[in-house]
Amino acid sequence: MKRFYGTATARVTDDGVVVHLDDRPVRTPGKRLLAVPTQDLGEAIAAEWAAQGDEIAPASMPLTELASTALDHVGPNRTAIIEATAAYGRSDLLCYRADQPQALVDRQVEAWEPPLEWFKDRHGVSLAKTVGIMHLAQPPEAIAAMDRIVASHDDWRLAALSLATARLGSLVLALGLVDGHFDAAEAMALAHLDEDFQIERWGQDDEAMARRAGIAAEVASARRLVDLLKI
Repeated sequence: MKRFYGTATARVTDDGVVVHLDDRPVRTPGKRLLAVPTQDLGEAIAAEWAAQGDEIAPASMPLTELASTALDHVGPNRTAIIEATAAYGRSDLLCYRADQPQALVDRQVEAWEPPLEWFKDRHGVSLAKTVGIMHLAQPPEAIAAMDRIVASHDDWRLAALSLATARLGSLVLALGLVDGHFDAAEAMALAHLDEDFQIERWGQDDEAMARRAGIAAEVASARRLVDLLKI
């Protein structure tokens, strides 16, 4: 789509902070007004539109996409999104450990135990761990607690949490990201610990690294949206 506007601004209205292109308010793909809760987020989204060239590239506007997701999908489908996001905690990446080689075993213990301890201290939830890939059922009280924790997020933060959880493969890491305990680079490094170990031994695959860069950008956008929601 060709650029059809001159300026992009964030304006305070009765509906919230609304992004305008010239004098026209932006609407989401679902035709909802693109109204966000804070001036900082509105200005950041407006900056994405202002930075477009002659052709509009939606992929270069991650905050716009996340805000649209929160408005179009999270609100109307909140229960389903909570269930899908919390489900990652039932088989969290950090709970499945290698049995060999010992160097990987040691690295997982060193890197993954602190996030699980943070999760326990922050939310009062202890997760069971296992060796191998066979499914390990988490305690019912842990499952119920994770459901409650995810449901405690408003639509905006749930949009970020849902995206981060799916991309990281770990509810624990995504909660740490949204909570401000990890930055995006730290969360990515923890989520890709096994992959990095294999790269050290066998070298990297360019296609895989390109996919990882895309994931990193999405995780970073989730964290940035949460940061911009702070008043």
